[in-house]
This record gives sequence, structure tokens and C-alpha cells, in this order.
Amino acid sequence: MRRSVLVTGIVIVILAVAAALIWWAVFEEDRGGILTVSFLDVGQGDAIFIDAPSGRQVLIDGGPDRSVLRELGKLMPWYDRSIDVVIATHPDADHISGLVDVLQRYRVQYIFHPGVEKSTGPAESMLVSVAKEGANEVYARRGQIIELGDGAYIEILFPDRDVSDVETNTASIIAHVVYGATSFILTGDAPQSIEKYLVQLDGSELHSNILKAGHHGSKTSSSELFVGFVNPEYAVFSHGCDNSYGHPHKEVVDLFARFEIPTLDTCTEGTVTFVSDGQKVMQQ
Repeated sequence: MRRSVLVTGIVIVILAVAAALIWWAVFEEDRGGILTVSFLDVGQGDAIFIDAPSGRQVLIDGGPDRSVLRELGKLMPWYDRSIDVVIATHPDADHISGLVDVLQRYRVQYIFHPGVEKSTGPAESMLVSVAKEGANEVYARRGQIIELGDGAYIEILFPDRDVSDVETNTASIIAHVVYGATSFILTGDAPQSIEKYLVQLDGSELHSNILKAGHHGSKTSSSELFVGFVNPEYAVFSHGCDNSYGHPHKEVVDLFARFEIPTLDTCTEGTVTFVSDGQKVMQQ
């Protein structure tokens, strides 16, 4: 009799815990119409995590190493082992090395990349992981829309052509994340020549609340013309402290100061997160 009561008590406790976890998960999934964009602290590299109001998730680049897993673990629920879309802006190690680990740990439905034919260890490992995990591989091209649901989407602004033989930075995917009246421009390592090309194509589409400064704040990116057309409320530098490249360069820092655009960076701030309700963007 006593044993039966004990077993019944254990079952009740297990069911109560299970119910609590289920309800906790439900409340976690209720984002209340909020889009979250986080520039992850992955050292000298890029990794940007997007959590849409619908619950769909996108990772743009994966940084230089496994540190992306640590940062994703801080933002994603412990039970979540899938990411809807991965975008690899270009096949340089500081952008895609960490994606190898991401593809091994998380189920990924789609992976977008520019189609650059560069033979590197990280690039080859990533493509092997894509094939092994069964993610759908897509060449990113201008005009593509990645629907995130509930009014949020990502529009590919560049490349607009075959870039298989193009230098990797020049081939970088430039993405425009849009939610309601708010938006983010994410530029990979795109140089000034591509920034100016986009202005010529349609400068009016570039205005955004947040700009990820190209190439970690290198003076090869963030042209005065481009920054002027984007006219962001904030710019973000994704870089490692005391990096050997001198990122962000003084010329770029001074440019944003001249435009009176506040800057944040992952070296001093750690992961930088913004939230949007579709009307305004706020730093979290």
C-alpha cells in the first residue's frame, strides 16, 4: 500500500513537471509581435541571429569558431534544436567556420550562399555538412524574399548575378531585414564599390534603422554615400578586441560620428540586441 502511494506520488510529480515545462515552452514561444535581431559576440567575425514574431529563426554567418554555439545557447530555448534559415554571406573563415558546428548541432531547412567557388577548409566543410544534414541549398540573388511570417521578411539586395569567380568580399550577400516600418541592413564584408552600386540601383530602398557596418568597420566599406542613404539610427561593429586588422578603422568611426550616428560594437558591448515592434527599434 505504501509503495503504491509512493509510485502514485512520483507519477503526479512527473506529470506536474511535464505540464509546467509545456506551459513554459508555450509562453516562451509567445513573442508578442516582436522581432529580435542579435549581433553575436563571436570575436573577430560575424554572426547575426534573427528571431521573428512568428517564431521562425535565421542565422546570418557563424563567426570564426565554435563560440557561435555558446551565444546561440544564450538566446535559444534549451529544447530548440532547429534553425529555419542559415545565410552564409561569403566563404571567408571568420564568417562561416562556426557554421560547420551549427549545421551539426541544429536541423537547418535552408542555407543561402552567394555561390562563390573558393576552395577553403571551412567552405568545403560547410558544404559537406549541408549535404550530410539535408538542408536545401539556395544561391542568393537580388529580389529573393525569405518570408519570416507575421509581416517580417528578408530581401536579398546583392548579389544580382553569378559570382562564382568573384572575390569573396565583393560577392557578399547583402540582406535587408524588414518588419513593418522598421528595417536592418546587413552587409557582410561588401566593399564600397558594391555599396555605391546599390545606391545607383535604388538608393531609396536602403534607408534603415540599423546598419551593420561592412567588413567589421574596415575602411574598405562604409562609404559616405552609402551611409548617407541608409541614414541609420545605430551602426554596429562586429569585431574582436585588439584584432590585428585595426577594426574598426578610425576613418569609419569618424564618419559615423560626423553623421551623428551612435555606434555599438561586440567587443565592448558583447552581444548587441535590438527589438522591433514593427513601428520602432530599441536596443535591448
